[in-house]
Amino acid sequence: MIRDKKLQIEDKIISESSPCFIIGEVAQAHDGSLGIVHSYIDSIADAGADAVKFQTHIAEDESTPEEPWRIKFSKQDETRYDYWKRMEFTPYQWKGIKQHCDDRNIIFLSSPFSESAVELLSNLGIKAWKVASGETNNIPLIKKLINTDLPILFSSGLSTIEELGKITSLCKDNNLPHGIFQCTTAYPCPPEKVGLNILQVLKKKFNCPVGLSDHSGEIFSGLGSIPLGANMLEVHVTYHKNMFGPDVKSSLDLNQFRTLIKGVRFIEKILNNPVDKLDLSKTALGLKETFGKSLIAKKEIPANTPLRVDHLSFKKPGTGISVTDYEKYLDKLTIKSIGKNTILKPQDFKL
Repeated sequence: MIRDKKLQIEDKIISESSPCFIIGEVAQAHDGSLGIVHSYIDSIADAGADAVKFQTHIAEDESTPEEPWRIKFSKQDETRYDYWKRMEFTPYQWKGIKQHCDDRNIIFLSSPFSESAVELLSNLGIKAWKVASGETNNIPLIKKLINTDLPILFSSGLSTIEELGKITSLCKDNNLPHGIFQCTTAYPCPPEKVGLNILQVLKKKFNCPVGLSDHSGEIFSGLGSIPLGANMLEVHVTYHKNMFGPDVKSSLDLNQFRTLIKGVRFIEKILNNPVDKLDLSKTALGLKETFGKSLIAKKEIPANTPLRVDHLSFKKPGTGISVTDYEKYLDKLTIKSIGKNTILKPQDFKL
């Protein structure tokens, strides 16, 4: 049995009975530009997201010059270490980023990639942690996060069920709220590898809020995750699909992002308002009269005439004898003469 496990980030509840918690991830889309960071905050807030997420990189504490490129995309950075160095912001700049999020009433999240990044973000007053797929096996980092007593959201792209069990057990041992994202580490992720079926597997196995961290670059996975039980949804955001950066092809542009959020809220309204097909409302019955069809005199029918099919046409509105009941009136005698194009009523016949 899946209980309605909850976690709270600032004023947002993440649970089975709450709206899906939607995160717009900037990641490295800013390409080291502080100005672009701030523009993304406004754009993601304007789209209606619940949170905006960054990545906090401190090159000296997370990497070495020997770190290989996943894909050599940068023509200005000699090494991956150089790239991370260029992606850094100072504590003062991070403070301004957090303040901008507060001013826009959107939750500030950032994934730390070193213990010093945890300390930096803690000093900013971050309210929850998002652990990237590559850090879920970094137990020293996980334990440091647990010691902050803040909720933790785990991406699972590089984790087995057993590995997820280990880190969620650490959270449970410390009574720490946590959630898990189904995530496939592919950029972009093809539809056959998205794995929406895993949402219910995670929910049943770990009895916590679950979500989808999507890298497909399309809105369809996110929309499909909602009726399948996603409590959270995270997508990368970019201004344009032709921009520079490692995550662009797996990101949504702002038009897609706005459509995704609109679609998620639309689907939630559908799911929260089940319709009883057997209980036709008065409105439905009224529409049935408007759009339905009645028996209409195709030609003049004299009094005391047995009704035949060739007397009839079937036209709107459905305020007379319904077309579905026409056989009941065949061979019934007319009480009076009926003019052409008249809507037939039960009182026109000897029954």
